[in-house]
Amino acid sequence: MSTEIPAASAPAASRTVTYEVRVEFGDCDPARIVWFPNFFRWIDAASRHFFIACGVPRWEETEATLGVIGTPLVDTHARFVKTATYGDLLQVHTRVAEWRGKSFVQAYRVMRGDELLLECEEVRIFAGRKGDGGIYALPVPESIRAACS
Repeated sequence: MSTEIPAASAPAASRTVTYEVRVEFGDCDPARIVWFPNFFRWIDAASRHFFIACGVPRWEETEATLGVIGTPLVDTHARFVKTATYGDLLQVHTRVAEWRGKSFVQAYRVMRGDELLLECEEVRIFAGRKGDGGIYALPVPESIRAACS
């Protein structure tokens, strides 16, 4: 159970970034349907691509300047609507649906053209490194929030 008290959220960000994925033969199971964990792999890549498109530097740089080592996942919910197969070109539309004090919600829509294949929401944190090697949640950096809104 989270002990974080959410700060007043800014209105949902309207910026959406699209990340394209070509489904390869190895992404599919023997029935030629994309094996479901691959969607989560693509969503994770789309999350980082979102920040890159917003001008956020590599995590090595944000660690040096902001103490942020990355944005680990703390919760996810997905709804699978249609299947995908070898050769399909998919678009993963990513946006920040909600900014919180120490976390944020990223929303994804995986499309094949005009067809919705999957909807997903993830709660992520901006993580800092503890002296013992562990991680902890940092407040959402205002510079990143501004760049991504």
